[in-house]
Amino acid sequence: MTNYIEVGPAGDIPPAKLVEAARLVKQGRAYSLSVARYPGMPLFPGHPPFQVLNFRSPEGIRAEGAQPWGPPNDAGLGYMAEYLLATTHSGAHIDALAHMTVGPDSHWYGGGNTADHLTDKGPSVGDAEKLPAFFTRGVLLDVPAYRGIDALPAHEPVGAAELQAVAAAQGTPVGKWDVVLIRSGYMKFWPDAEQLAAHKTAGPDLSAAEWLLESGVIASGTDTETYEVQPAPDRGVPANPQPVHTLLLIENGIYLMESLYLEELSRDRVHEFLLVILPTKIRGATGSMIDPLAVV
Repeated sequence: MTNYIEVGPAGDIPPAKLVEAARLVKQGRAYSLSVARYPGMPLFPGHPPFQVLNFRSPEGIRAEGAQPWGPPNDAGLGYMAEYLLATTHSGAHIDALAHMTVGPDSHWYGGGNTADHLTDKGPSVGDAEKLPAFFTRGVLLDVPAYRGIDALPAHEPVGAAELQAVAAAQGTPVGKWDVVLIRSGYMKFWPDAEQLAAHKTAGPDLSAAEWLLESGVIASGTDTETYEVQPAPDRGVPANPQPVHTLLLIENGIYLMESLYLEELSRDRVHEFLLVILPTKIRGATGSMIDPLAVV
């Protein structure tokens, strides 16, 4: 019997680290790292559009003569309910381990592969049902602020040396069990499509991913829709369009987050915080929409 690994290193965070992270809260201020999701919102082009469709309304209940509670309903009580038709990768989100595959067998971290573990209801190994909660130290590496600009230009790579320099300049060393958030400034222009296009897909390159891995982080996120810089400056042999996803998520189980809203943290120069992320556990899904909190 094969033993599959369904949670990355984040599942092994020591209890003492949770206590240390809680001690980072000294002011009682919380920052939401997400913006609203809505039909027509910008999304990575490989994902389906975000839709909210009304299923039940007070008018519909009256017109249909429905009795969802059973009679009597002399007060005219009604309610509204909706279908949400969307990828779990809409807006701020975290990738499950089964989100990305590689190789002729289409495998992912932990031993899963499409031939054995992809059902008609999604992957059965490493899916979003197994996503852990995060309650740990978060570090923002604010690259545009370090460079003295509003946002990185489109397709701009960020390497290990620069991330190390940013961490040193901010006085926020990166260590084991941390979650590192890398700001490009892309979300500063949300949801202006023209401005977003002028700043899209900047992000960490393979050297940055190697440094994050060596530093012992359990997850990382950016404010872009692709996490890593696109197109990749070094695709390797055989050519791989997303080598950073491959190294971190597929090969090492380091969770990746995208489309995080980091502008308020940047504005207030908040670079170290308690990071709280509670993914929605959906069986067969390949990720989860999240609304993370950075607390100081």
